[in-house]
Amino acid sequence: MKKIIFSFLLSISIVINSFATIVVGNWNKPVSPVMVDYVKRLVSTAENQNASLIILTLDTPGGLETSMREVIKLMNNTKIPFVVYVYPSGARAASAGAIITISADIAAMAPLTNIGSASPVSIQGKDIDKTMKKKILNDMVAFVKAIAKEKGRNEEIIVKMVTDAINLSADEALKKKVIDVIAKDLNELVNKIDGKRIKKLGKTITIKSKNQPIEKVELTLREKILTILANPTIAYILLMIGFYGIFFELYNPGSIVPGTIGAISFLLALYALNMISVNWLGVLLIGLGVIFFILEMITPTFGALAFSGFISMLFGSVILFSPESPYGDISLKIILPVVFFSAVFFFVVAYLGVKAQRKKPETGPEAMVGKIGEALTDINPEGKVMIMGEIWEAYSKHPIKKGEKVQVVAVEGLKLKVKKAKY
Repeated sequence: MKKIIFSFLLSISIVINSFATIVVGNWNKPVSPVMVDYVKRLVSTAENQNASLIILTLDTPGGLETSMREVIKLMNNTKIPFVVYVYPSGARAASAGAIITISADIAAMAPLTNIGSASPVSIQGKDIDKTMKKKILNDMVAFVKAIAKEKGRNEEIIVKMVTDAINLSADEALKKKVIDVIAKDLNELVNKIDGKRIKKLGKTITIKSKNQPIEKVELTLREKILTILANPTIAYILLMIGFYGIFFELYNPGSIVPGTIGAISFLLALYALNMISVNWLGVLLIGLGVIFFILEMITPTFGALAFSGFISMLFGSVILFSPESPYGDISLKIILPVVFFSAVFFFVVAYLGVKAQRKKPETGPEAMVGKIGEALTDINPEGKVMIMGEIWEAYSKHPIKKGEKVQVVAVEGLKLKVKKAKY
């Protein structure tokens, strides 16, 4: 009886294992906190389904070192074999992406792809000073050496990816034992790695991937939105909308809509700028430019403050992102129109504000000054006048006869000071 039960359970186990899924994800953006969340969800999905394999297709220019390390932790701390596949043809695994690839249990590439250029740079994409660079470089070299030793890869070449920023084609990477396999597509990859043995978490695992069903994990709406925010141009435009919206609300309190849109845009911009490692000096210069424009409106200086604001905003926009950043930079075709529009906008608002201040009042007591009316009685020195259809008490330094035209000189409480109108 026990043998029958054992055989039955074994049969069930074989059937279940034969239908274990391969969970496949795809990341073709810079390495960022959003990628960490996505890989975390990818691993969680695979573990919940007791999947036989996780495959992440990768095409990235690199990104944040902190996010790279988080992704590697997730890959190496799951019991499920993790494959990183640089795909499709023409894709790359550069910088942080290269280190993620070599950290996988199985590193694979498609033909006509490349891997490398893993030298550390500052978050603005610029070279780091010698002392700091040496510390960061030594740390990264020690890190990739440990990875190469653990995964059985070519330590010398992998170290050169960091120290000399070398790049390898798929063929070179396979020949120099940086990766394990080249496959033209996902089906060929699954077939080629079937039966490979890997060591993971103290165990030897034989990969079973042939004829396994594949489940793809797509980006969620939240992840898609966050990856859009990671676009430097989008982040820049959100930042400017934020400044404008908040300005409009302060300039015209109670508008609500501009303030709400401005606050939301500003917060989204700050999140995006933090995520893509912006140069915060650029943000401060843009903010200073807006302040200069506002001061020009409040205390017109015939363009001096506005010109300073223009220069500050232009320079801040240019240095906001480095062209070497994996996230890209902002085109001058975007920067120049935005800065010129800002300058013209604040110039026009300042001009209209000064014009409004100098304009003669059209309502209230002050609006009466200069108006022409008629004396209803003799005014010597006091009498009554009709001004704009209203009867007023009035007085004059010089006698005015009833029926003569009068002009208002001043408004003194409920009495008008008038004089004889000239024609």
